[in-house]
Amino acid sequence: MDETNMKYFYSTIKGHLDERTRRLVVASAAMMEGRGGISKMSRATGMAREVISNGIAELEAVPESQPRGDQARRIRKEGGGRKSAVEISSRLLDDLLILIDPATRGDPESPLLWTSKSLRKLAGELEAKGHKVSYVTVGKMLKQQGFSLQADFKKVEPGQHADRNEQFEYIYANVKEMQECGQPVISVDTKKRENIGNFKNGGREWQPEKHPVEVNTHDFEDKELGHAIPFGVYDITGNQGWVSVGITRDTSKFAVSTIRNWWCEMGAERYPEATELMITADGGGSNGYRRRLWKTELQKFSDEVGLTLHILHFPPGTSKWNKIEHRMFSCITKNWRGRPLESLEIIVNLIANTTTTKGLLIKCAVDRTNYETGIKVTDEELAEVRLVPDKFHGEWNYRILPHKMQ
Repeated sequence: MDETNMKYFYSTIKGHLDERTRRLVVASAAMMEGRGGISKMSRATGMAREVISNGIAELEAVPESQPRGDQARRIRKEGGGRKSAVEISSRLLDDLLILIDPATRGDPESPLLWTSKSLRKLAGELEAKGHKVSYVTVGKMLKQQGFSLQADFKKVEPGQHADRNEQFEYIYANVKEMQECGQPVISVDTKKRENIGNFKNGGREWQPEKHPVEVNTHDFEDKELGHAIPFGVYDITGNQGWVSVGITRDTSKFAVSTIRNWWCEMGAERYPEATELMITADGGGSNGYRRRLWKTELQKFSDEVGLTLHILHFPPGTSKWNKIEHRMFSCITKNWRGRPLESLEIIVNLIANTTTTKGLLIKCAVDRTNYETGIKVTDEELAEVRLVPDKFHGEWNYRILPHKMQ
């Protein structure tokens, strides 16, 4: 009999049987099931495994043909037997709930505040409070109170700005307007720095069974091979991208240099009539809105190409919403998953050969320039930037005009 049928059968006859008869009926069903029968019947009826085992022992000890004495036929009254731990101590449940959530239930000095709340530790703490209870009983009590084992769930975004949604709407409206005018709109960001060499790379790839690619047991950077820093530019309208793979540092100069490379290699040809370029970027990092060098380098680029640059930064803590993250970088990660990035050439080839069914095209090149950190931009140099802040959050949204307008 399967568990569903047994559950229905038992619920139907349970009320017509005394305690002993119920035990023997379930024990008999468990014996017919054979191996695993006790667990199966316990799940179906809710009867404890120990009770079913005792029933089996009774059935095996006394043959059915053997007459039973009065002592054997004594039936325990309904509700008889050993009282539950909660019935014995009215404080047990309250003390358990205090241990489970000490910070909100008034016991911040609980010794379990900074330890794993395992069932055995909870039972030990309850015993220290004078309760005689096993960890199995503790588990049953927690389930009865609606508790279950839970993992942390990423949902809270710390430091959420009050104008977060308004900024998203502002970016969307401006991007749509630029696209309708035929002007280029790009999304820029830095991908995670990667160590070059025979290192483990996340993800899995099809290989002959039991023959995985063998990689180094450690992930320390190889000083000779160095590292790779991919900075990307994604053309939102054209579904095309450019990635410069730097080998030194992720700086504002490197970021603007990558935008310049994209314009020279791809953008200028695709948008020959462009007079403006809209750039959407994160609020921090090498392209952060507080970076003075980012703004002075953008001014140089604007002067070189004669374009008015309209920069829109995402609010703090919202980098995952940047288009480049889920339209280009995620595709690159899928393309090289499970493969050691053993050289710059391999990295460039894997990036450049990343495609999607929607026609994503990426070009890639190594940028061997040694980008220095710690470059100071004076107030005088910053004042030379023709920066015009937007009316809405001018620190996030601003234009940089070329010194010689087209």
